[in-house]
Amino acid sequence: MMPKVSDEAVAAYDAVAAGLEAAGVVRGSMFGMPCLKIGKKVLAGMYGDAMTFKLPPEPREKALAVPGAEQFDPGMGRPMKEWVRIPLDQSAVWPDYAAEALEYVAQ
Repeated sequence: MMPKVSDEAVAAYDAVAAGLEAAGVVRGSMFGMPCLKIGKKVLAGMYGDAMTFKLPPEPREKALAVPGAEQFDPGMGRPMKEWVRIPLDQSAVWPDYAAEALEYVAQ
């Protein structure tokens, strides 16, 4: 079951999405959660009040050092190795990691 999402988290996610539209990023859905895609590739998503990002090794390590960040586990008991979940209280860094994720998946 998907975690509840606050209005504040939706607003922060929408701001990230809007900032990437010029680069060709579109909104979609993955496993029932809102996500951002370039072409058919997912680069970020929203899970509860957190945003998730698909990142290469160096930015991923940096993201995991953000307070409250963790490897993203969509509830299947197995974290997704390239994905990091960053909580709402760290949403100031969301746009930076969204840009890193876009660069990574758009290759």
